[in-house]
Order: sequence, then C-alpha cells, then structure tokens
Amino acid sequence: MRSTFTKLGSLAAAAMLGFTVAQPAQAEQHTTGEKRAAAVTPAYFEMTDGYSRKNLVVKLVKEAQIDHARELVSGATYERPHLIGRLSKRQADYSPNYNFHFEPDSVGFFDYAIEVCDATLQYTEDNLDEVGGPFLPGRIYCPWSSRLIKEVPAP
Repeated sequence: MRSTFTKLGSLAAAAMLGFTVAQPAQAEQHTTGEKRAAAVTPAYFEMTDGYSRKNLVVKLVKEAQIDHARELVSGATYERPHLIGRLSKRQADYSPNYNFHFEPDSVGFFDYAIEVCDATLQYTEDNLDEVGGPFLPGRIYCPWSSRLIKEVPAP
C-alpha cells in the first residue's frame, strides 16, 4: 500500500513538473511591463460615492482596468462596481475637486471589502491629515458606495 502511494505521488509530481516546464513558448509572447504600459493611453472616469456633492476624477493606466471601467459605464457588466486603491494626499491636475486622488497604478475594482477602507469623498477630504494612520491605514481607500458615472476627456 505504501509503495502504491509513493508511485502515485511520484507520478503526480512528474505531471506537475511537466506543466511548469512547458511555459517557455508562452513566455516569449509576453512583453515587459514597461513596453506594455507605454502602449496604454490613460483613461479618465468620473466617480461618485452617492453622498458627496462633488465627484472625483479617477485616472486609469492599466488596460484591464480601463476595459472594465468602460464596461461598467456602458452597463455591459455589473460585477466589481466599486473602486479600491492607494490614495495620494495631494490634488491631481485632472481632479480639482479634492486634495487627494487615487494613485493610478493602484486602482482596482471590488464587490465587497473590509470596513476599514470605507469612507465618503467628503469625509476623506475633511480628514485628509489622518489618512494613512488610524483612518484609511496604508492609505488604502475603498468607498463601498463608489461607482463610475462616465468617462471624461483627458485634461
């Protein structure tokens, strides 16, 4: 019985090794992150939290995020409608309504998130000096009621 398990384990290990070694053909198709990022034109979207009087403009720089954002705005999908990312505590030229913005390369989308990163836009603006400490630790921001309204032209 023990030798049967040993043989099965060896066979499974050999099969898994075969799968991991068979990647070089696929690896040649990938380009470096720098080349890929250079080919993507940033896209800008207006985001609301449903509570604040002013909206935030979000800059997206990753192709997958841009595609997903466009699907959300067009109504093609309702999955992962909320935004999450790391805040920069300074105003962006493309988003003059607030003294903070999402770091473009950190933006993602989610369905559900933990409470510690949730806040309205206005509350975040009013408590910006506390961001990164007890309020929004790590500067991670995920307003649960956030949603994209529309794509806006580049500044």
